[in-house]
Order: sequence, then C-alpha cells, then structure tokens
Amino acid sequence: MSTPPERFEISQRFFFDAAHTLERHTESEGSRRIHGHTYHATVCASGPRDSQTGMVIDIGELRLQIESVRARLDHHFLDDVMGSEPATLENLCRFIRQALQPHVPGLCAVIVEREALGDRCELRWNCAGI
Repeated sequence: MSTPPERFEISQRFFFDAAHTLERHTESEGSRRIHGHTYHATVCASGPRDSQTGMVIDIGELRLQIESVRARLDHHFLDDVMGSEPATLENLCRFIRQALQPHVPGLCAVIVEREALGDRCELRWNCAGI
C-alpha cells in the first residue's frame, strides 16, 4: 500500500495598527467615528515539501512579502488604503490575499483578527485537508 502524498501548510503571523470608520446598523455610533484597532493577521501557504530545500516556501521570503503588505496597512487610515471597499475583516482578508497571491506560491488562507474584541475572519481556498 502506498503512502499518500504529503501536503504541508506553513503560516506566518504579523500585526498592524490602523484606524478606520465603518457604516453599520449595530454599534453604529462608535463605528462611524475614526477609531483604531490592533489587527493580527496570519497567512498560510500549502503544498508539498521541496526535495532540495525541504521547505514548502522559504519562510524568510514569506516574511519579506508580508512586510511589504504590512507597510501598506500599519499606522494608516484603512478607509484610504481600501479604496471603495469598507475596512471590514472580510475585506482586509481579501486585500491581503490580493497583495500576496502573485508573490507567494501556494498561498491558501488569510486570517485577520482583532484579539481585544474577540473578532476573527478566515478566508481559505485550496488548503491542505480541505
């Protein structure tokens, strides 16, 4: 009996502080004013281990790509960064995916959290085990 092919998932976590406004029906008073959060984001890449390097992706390269996205978000006003999209957790996941996908082979998930509030959003596609 043959062993099924191995598929690994590697992740890197980062944080950024940013401000935004948000039009909503519930908790609307504070949301409409400029306010800020500390966001924690995790990006995941999956695939087989390269036989030469032993890695799915070089974690140092992943960190470099993440830093370029982090620089666009950290200490910025997300209403400006996101363009016409509201700065929701869902849209932040999409923004990070769109920024990283051309540069991170095997990118398969982005998770954005506001730990202080207990909020979390996961965007997943083509991940190991899914």
